[in-house]
Amino acid sequence: MFVDRQSQRSSMHGRHLNEQLVRVLKTIGYDVGFQKGQGQYLFDRDGVRYLDLLSGFGVFAIGRNHPALREALKSVLDSDLPNLVQLDVSTLAGVLAERLLHYVPYLDKVFFANSGAECVEAAIKFARGATGRSRIVCCAHAFHGLSYGALSLTDDANFRAGFEPLLPNCTSIPFNDLAALEQVLSSREVAAFIVEPIQGKGVNMPTDEFLPGAAALCRRYGTLLVADEIQTGIGRTGRFLAVEHWNVEPDMVLLAKALSGGHVPVGALLTRKSIFEKIFNQMDRAVVHGSTFAKNDLAMAAGIATLEVIESEKLIEAAAKRGAELRLALTRMIPGYELLKEVRGKGLMIGIEFGPPKSPWLKASWNVLETANKGLFCQLITMPLFKDHKILTQVSGPWQPYHQTVAAADHHGRGLQLDRDGVRFRHGLQPQGSRRDLVVSQDAGRKRGT
Repeated sequence: MFVDRQSQRSSMHGRHLNEQLVRVLKTIGYDVGFQKGQGQYLFDRDGVRYLDLLSGFGVFAIGRNHPALREALKSVLDSDLPNLVQLDVSTLAGVLAERLLHYVPYLDKVFFANSGAECVEAAIKFARGATGRSRIVCCAHAFHGLSYGALSLTDDANFRAGFEPLLPNCTSIPFNDLAALEQVLSSREVAAFIVEPIQGKGVNMPTDEFLPGAAALCRRYGTLLVADEIQTGIGRTGRFLAVEHWNVEPDMVLLAKALSGGHVPVGALLTRKSIFEKIFNQMDRAVVHGSTFAKNDLAMAAGIATLEVIESEKLIEAAAKRGAELRLALTRMIPGYELLKEVRGKGLMIGIEFGPPKSPWLKASWNVLETANKGLFCQLITMPLFKDHKILTQVSGPWQPYHQTVAAADHHGRGLQLDRDGVRFRHGLQPQGSRRDLVVSQDAGRKRGT
């Protein structure tokens, strides 16, 4: 069926699904009709290979279609397991919970869901139920999901427009602003402070003081600290959790995306026993919160297999080592390129920020682009990266006054090779012709805005 109908994919989506997405893909030249995915690569209808740095918005930590994951899922399908009995407990859910808590030993309980957004919704309910308070605090420029509760903690006007009013008693404070956080927590009305350790929209980094300070303030004022590790967790930043870089122990940790192995949606909320038992506090409340498919055997097997691959292939260590090499090489390029402003991140969660050049004629061109559309300059980089160099990445989103692009390789860091000049590409990804044509090569754009 896939082979027979793949040529109709755009027309079917235009008629029956999201026509605007089809128009966007055609407009920017991304409608190449991907046919296959292997590891860090995608292959289009003509068999052309692309390096996938988008990674399904952070899903493919172990690469696409990993054989160990495939075998795990096949073994479940071949075993006639008593899946989703509901009036029973799941063996595989118990195993996955045990393995997750091994990585986060200061937490005691796991609640499984189907997605990151569902985990955020559960965190809101658990925080309110456990504290008896109603207010939830988040950070400006955060992204926590698009369901109603999660959207209430996401201050992007483009996502919120047309859907308000949202969940009441949600307050946003500036990222990295401990004084603003203390001001709102001091009311002792805040159930939870939810924060991405590294903000995905912009790869905005916390100061070394912010997360430890936030944890101390939460303890002082009786607020629960919730770490949204949906994007940063499962090793992407070179630690199992990003909060480990700052020695912080949250009251709840939210995981999803990479835990799925890229096939079966799964999310997990890890929390303290004292919180969990205030929600499920007696037998008639044993199912006071849940999700029908949350502990299905395929999802649990996918999570178990993903953790096994990450351990056996030492992907967390690889992410730390490869990410450090890549950030160093990119940072060394900044003095030679007027438009490069900053490189930041942890592990293989990396953002490259562009800013106004100093040359008057280049600055004038920059101003025209940014006046026309904030972030247009970055889009003009990602499009030729895709078309000419077969690299899939994305504009990360607005962060005033500039914008960033994001490149997050899989946890191996495969597909990128470093040399003393900066970054070059291997496995057939080196473009034809002069390296001066490559936007991240040593010569590209040097004092001339290429």
